[in-house]
Amino acid sequence: MEATIRRLNEEAGSEKVKHPRGLYLLFFTELWERFSYYGMRSILVLYLTTALVSGGLGMDKSHALSIYGFFTGAVYFTPILGGFLSDRFLGRRWAITIGGIAMALGNYCLFAMNNQTGLYLGLALLIIGNGFFKPNISTLVGELYEENDKRRDAAFTIFYMGINIGAFLSPLVCGYLAEDYFKTSVNGVVQYGFKYGFLAAAIGMVIGQVLFNSLASKYLGDIGKKPVGKPVQKAQSQVERAPFTAKEKQRTAVIVILACFVVFFWAGFEQAGSSLTLYTDKFIERNVAGWEVPTSWFQSLNPLFIVILAPILSALWVRLANSKRGDLHIPTKMALGMMLLGLGFLVLVPAVLMTGSDEQNIALKANMLFIILTYFLHTLGELCLSPVGLSMVSKLAPVRIVSLLMGVWLAGTGVANILAGQLAAFTESLGYLEVFSVIGFATIGIGALLLLLSRKLTRMM
Repeated sequence: MEATIRRLNEEAGSEKVKHPRGLYLLFFTELWERFSYYGMRSILVLYLTTALVSGGLGMDKSHALSIYGFFTGAVYFTPILGGFLSDRFLGRRWAITIGGIAMALGNYCLFAMNNQTGLYLGLALLIIGNGFFKPNISTLVGELYEENDKRRDAAFTIFYMGINIGAFLSPLVCGYLAEDYFKTSVNGVVQYGFKYGFLAAAIGMVIGQVLFNSLASKYLGDIGKKPVGKPVQKAQSQVERAPFTAKEKQRTAVIVILACFVVFFWAGFEQAGSSLTLYTDKFIERNVAGWEVPTSWFQSLNPLFIVILAPILSALWVRLANSKRGDLHIPTKMALGMMLLGLGFLVLVPAVLMTGSDEQNIALKANMLFIILTYFLHTLGELCLSPVGLSMVSKLAPVRIVSLLMGVWLAGTGVANILAGQLAAFTESLGYLEVFSVIGFATIGIGALLLLLSRKLTRMM
C-alpha cells in the first residue's frame, strides 16, 4: 500500500502541495451519501406523522418520535460491527459498496412501499448500510497519506466540507420535492409527495456509488482493497499486559466523564429532526411573499451555519492559543457549547408563549427568526463541543484501548439520539413550552456544572 500512496502523491504533484485525486473522489462519494441520509432524515418525521390520506403514515406523534430516535441512535452502533467486519474480512472498499447499495435499497423501499412494512424494512437497510459505510470512508481518507504528511489535517477539512455541502443541499431538494413540487390537492385534501423525496435520496446514493466504483481503481489504486486482518504484535504483548499508569487511568476517567456530559448535549441537539421540525411545521410562520417555505428546508440551516462559522471559530481558537492567556481548555469549550445549546431552546420560550402547543387552536404563529436564531446558537454550541471531542479521545486515550474508548464516545451519541426521541415524545403530553424550557435550563445547568469541574478535569488530562 505504501507504494500506492507514493504513486498517488507523485501524480498529485512532486512538491506535495496538491492533494491526491483520490481525496476528491472520496469527497464526492461522502457528499452524495450525506445528501441521501440527511435528505431522508429531513422529511422522515413529517412522513410518519402526516395523515394517511395526505401521503404519510398517520402515526401518533409520540410513537413516530420514538421511532425517529431509535433510528438515529442505531446508526451510531452498527459502525462498530461494520468496522470489525471490514477490518477482518471485507476490506474498506467492498464494505463501502455494500453499505451504499443497502442504503440505496433502504430509501427505495421507503419510496416504493408507503406502509409500515416499507418503513421498517427501509430503516433496517439504512441502519445496516450506514454500519458498513460510515467507519470506512473516512479511514480511506487517512490512508491516502503517509503517517507524518502535513496535508492530512487539511484533507479532513476538505472532506468535512463535503459532508456539510451534502447535508445543506439535501433538505432543500428532498424537502422541495416532498412538500412543494409533488404536493397536490384532491377534493380539498392536500397530498404530499414524501415518496419522491425518498426517491431523490436513493438516487443520490446511487450517484455516489457509481462514482466510487467506477473511479476507485484509477484514483485509489490498491488502497482499501484488502482487509487489514488482525494485527500480530508479539513485541507488544507484554506492554498490553502491563497495568495502566496513574496518568492513563486519569485520562480514561476524563473521557468517560465527558462522554456522560455530551449525552445531554446531543439529546437536546437532536431535537432538530423531531420536536423542532414538528414545531416549525405547525407553529412557525413560513409564508414569504405568498410562498410557503418547506419545513424540511430549516434542516439546511445547521450545515449552512457550520460552513460559515467553522472558519471563524477556528481562527478564534488559533488566536487565543497564540495569546498570553492561551486557548480555552477542552472541558471549558464543551461547557460553553452546552450552555449555547440551552440558550437556543430558551429563545423559543417566548415564541411558544405566543403560539401555544395546541395544533387545533393556533391563534398566532411565531416569526421564523426565532427558529433561525435557535439553529444558529445550536450550531455555535456544536462547533464548541463536537470537533474537540473526537480530537480529545484520540489524544488522551491509552494506545491499547483507543478504539474501545472511541467506541464508547460514539455510543454515547447513539444513546443520546434514542433519549432525544423519548424527550421529543413528551411534547405530545406536556407541550412544547415545558419540554423546551426543561431542556434549555437543564443543559445550561449541566454546562455550568462542567465549567465548575473544568479545572480539575484539565489537571487530570
